[in-house]
Amino acid sequence: MNNSVGNAGRLLRAGLRALLVLTLVTGVLHPLAVTGIAQVAFNHKANGSEIKSEGTVVGSELIGQTYDLPLEDGDETAAPDLKWFQPRPSNGLGSNSVNTQYSIILSGATNRSGDNEDLIQWVKDAKAAVVEDNSTAGHKVKPEDVPAEAVTSSGSGLDPHISPEYAELQVHRVAERNGLTVAQVDKLVTDHTDGRILGFIGEPRVNVLQLNIALKQLVNKG
Repeated sequence: MNNSVGNAGRLLRAGLRALLVLTLVTGVLHPLAVTGIAQVAFNHKANGSEIKSEGTVVGSELIGQTYDLPLEDGDETAAPDLKWFQPRPSNGLGSNSVNTQYSIILSGATNRSGDNEDLIQWVKDAKAAVVEDNSTAGHKVKPEDVPAEAVTSSGSGLDPHISPEYAELQVHRVAERNGLTVAQVDKLVTDHTDGRILGFIGEPRVNVLQLNIALKQLVNKG
């Protein structure tokens, strides 16, 4: 009986020591080491790939934002603020007013099939809106020029990028709304177009938040 109690006591003490050691190693030392290495070697990514404007964090280069007018009384959805470049349509993007707010509401795709009647109508309505919003007195957007991502959301609903084609489609409207020349805005798009990763992975893309920050800076200079 005494031997059994003694053995149980030794096993309990050994188990407690193992628990304390493993807690210290895996719960304290390892996280501190990983965090320290990440802060030193990958500081920008480890802190959320933050984007700053005028010294203030305005978002992340990994998560998209919307650029809408204030919600009017009686309206369920806010109208886009057409002086800014617009991202892909998505219910998952948080509201943003000239890069001063950042509030993610939800994330996800529509989960509707390609032949779903509601989805087809959404795409048609979005395409008509893109054509109307981006046509100016001297520049008419053709329906066939509207790229797919201008009328469809990404799988996550949080895509921060658009294609250079969609950015170019918005150039005339953005220039007109901000009192800039088409050449000035077109150069902004060119300067903020990222090529394929390692030259062959993915597609060229434009980060909408970074592009709008540059647009704001250009407008303020004027």
